[in-house]
Amino acid sequence: MSLAMSGADAGHLAIAVGLTYALGFERDLRGAPTGDRVFALIGAGSGVVGIIGAHGAPNAVAGAITGIGFIGGGLVFRQATGHGQVVMGITTAAAIFAAAAIGAAAGQGRVLLAVVATALALLVLEVRHSRLLSLLDGRRWADRFGDDERPPPDSH
Repeated sequence: MSLAMSGADAGHLAIAVGLTYALGFERDLRGAPTGDRVFALIGAGSGVVGIIGAHGAPNAVAGAITGIGFIGGGLVFRQATGHGQVVMGITTAAAIFAAAAIGAAAGQGRVLLAVVATALALLVLEVRHSRLLSLLDGRRWADRFGDDERPPPDSH
């Protein structure tokens, strides 16, 4: 096993950081609790883990993805509102999970996969903020369907 970093590894690491920075930039634009720097650092870390995994330590990726769950868990919290409890931060936590997977894929040299995953993640994050994409936003159509959280009507 070589300890030297190749030019390809360096390129893959730069791609991992760049793609995850883009996700973080979007989160910054939307006022999320984490942004471009955090996402880029996650991309750097998961990119290195992906490189290590590609060079003979595949379990390293599994450990890194598990560790990202800890960071994501720290972002999710409940907030009391007039109507009960609201879960906050779950979108950013999910985006951090995606960033870790994107970084690992780029680090392993699966650049097209990482680019497509980034594009799809950005599309999903922007659904509510684009006039055309808002047609895909479930909240737009929610009033036309029953609420799963509401108890069923009394049948007696």
